[in-house]
Amino acid sequence: MKENILLIDQNDIGIVRLTLNDLDNKNALSEMMIQKLTNAITESSKDNSVKVIVIASTGNVFCSGHNLKEINEARRADDTGESYYLELFETCSSLMQLIVNCSKPVIAEVNGIATAAGCQLVASCDLAISSNSAKFATPGVNIGLFCSTPMVALSRNVSKKDSMKMLLTGDMINSEEAKRISLINDFVPEEDLTKSVMHLAEKISKKSASVVSIGKEAFYKQSELNLFDAYEYTSKVMTENTLNENAKEGIDAFLEKRDPNWRDK
Repeated sequence: MKENILLIDQNDIGIVRLTLNDLDNKNALSEMMIQKLTNAITESSKDNSVKVIVIASTGNVFCSGHNLKEINEARRADDTGESYYLELFETCSSLMQLIVNCSKPVIAEVNGIATAAGCQLVASCDLAISSNSAKFATPGVNIGLFCSTPMVALSRNVSKKDSMKMLLTGDMINSEEAKRISLINDFVPEEDLTKSVMHLAEKISKKSASVVSIGKEAFYKQSELNLFDAYEYTSKVMTENTLNENAKEGIDAFLEKRDPNWRDK
């Protein structure tokens, strides 16, 4: 398998673009692709110069999910593939959790088709913009392999009824429907997609990176709590955030009608 299946590029304002580039396999989440994405996101998370991560693709398929050829090949093992499948789905699940837990905002730039674990990848990102021709599906049920792991990300971003419809029918939905059910934030003409995503990423990159990190972590943590615990937790987060030097700088800048000078380390 070629080594350049994931292209990595960082511009001078801290936006990292991770581009899936395995056209022969429809940008599948192969073992190698999962590992390369995991490594790139881990490194970006540690890099103070990185402000935003964008996951994009080449070709007309954003990500087709797991590589079915690899899955079938694994059946030849003595255990009929059990150990391989467990490791594959666990490492993929770890990647999706890494995206959620990453200290940097992650934006999916979806041009083309996103199916199964590819749809899971979109749902796992903090934000998602697609082209108006993009399509999405969790079609595992059609081939006897219910999209159980993609269901985790899907059901946490889309309503139960809409999630179940996608999971039970395996039907493809268009970008308009994907926006309606909140799988994506918005869709734009294909020729405007990268420009729109980079505009959004640049806007976020101008915020305090440490404050954005605090907010992202709190968002996902409070969403799993009951109402009382969520307010108790976020009250503590807000208190710590208010004591942060960037909160003082941001409030001073607002009152003085000037741009803030963030003191991120």
